Amino acid sequence: MEFEWDSLKDQGNIKKHGISFDDAMQVFNDIHAIIIPDDRFDYQEDRFIITGEIMGRIHVVAYCERENNITRIISARKATRREVKRYANS
Repeated sequence: MEFEWDSLKDQGNIKKHGISFDDAMQVFNDIHAIIIPDDRFDYQEDRFIITGEIMGRIHVVAYCERENNITRIISARKATRREVKRYANS
C-alpha cells in the first residue's frame, strides 16, 4: 500500500491534533480497524474513515483512494470516547 498527503496539511494536522500523517499510516495495520464511508458532505470523491490503533491509542483517519492503489490521507486525530467505545464493541 502506498500513501500520499499534502505536506502543508500534514504540518497543520501535527499542530492541531498532535499526530503526523506518517504516524497515521499505522492505522491501516490494525486488523481490528473499522472502515466506514465518509458521506457527511459531497466531497466530489469517495472518502472513508478508518478507526484503529496508532501507538497504543485509538485514532480516526480520513482518507481517499487514488489511482494506482495510492491512499491519500486527509486528516488524523485521536478518537472521541464514543468512537473508542464503537471500536471496542466491534
